[in-house]
Amino acid sequence: MIATSPYQVFTKASGIGEVSEESMSVLEFEEKSVEEAIATACQKLNVPREKLEIEIISKGSSGIFGIVGARKAKIRVIVKEMPMDAAAEHAKEILGEILKHVDVPTVIEPEVKDDCVYLNIISNGSGLLIGKRGKTLSALQYLVTRILHRTAGENISIVVDTENYRSKREMSLTELAQQLSEKVKKSKRSLTTGPMNAQDRRIIHLALKEDNEVRTKSKGEGNLRRVVIYPVRKGRKPQKQASPEDDA
Repeated sequence: MIATSPYQVFTKASGIGEVSEESMSVLEFEEKSVEEAIATACQKLNVPREKLEIEIISKGSSGIFGIVGARKAKIRVIVKEMPMDAAAEHAKEILGEILKHVDVPTVIEPEVKDDCVYLNIISNGSGLLIGKRGKTLSALQYLVTRILHRTAGENISIVVDTENYRSKREMSLTELAQQLSEKVKKSKRSLTTGPMNAQDRRIIHLALKEDNEVRTKSKGEGNLRRVVIYPVRKGRKPQKQASPEDDA
């Protein structure tokens, strides 16, 4: 299946086919016995038994002579506390399931760094996966984060990237912030950026945080939210700089 716009598909309430938060919020395992199913869950998720919340769906049965009518045991599990390495592997599986519905070959490389899980997508269709101003990447990142949170039961920072788009975007926005700052200092007048998402606005705030001659603040609502850069007038006590963490 070819998605004409992955961003539109990923943000549908029902998801793509069977891929949704509800369908991936829990994990199910089947084996000959309940104990074997639990052992498999522990092995696959790389967590000890006490870290799993286990629900027995079916205890299974051996059937007649162990052949006719035999049914496997089935359990449903939720991870109470997932180690970062296990979280990275699980996040990779979640992203992989989503990307199966996009007709573009991909390889996902997970990495744990600074208490954050980075998922780097290697693909010859990176432009499609990035989307306009990174919208598709942001949608993928949002979905993986939400699904992993429901499964692991804790907030784990996820960054989905491809072709180093995130770092390139950060460099570009940092340069833009510096250019706008210089214009503000020369003209003594405030300037306003175009509409930006929260992540891009945060980069602008951070880029000018240590500049004592200008201040930044966000204004607007929703998708029209922008960053205003304004000069600090001499002889006037500088107002408190906007906190990137508070900007949503």
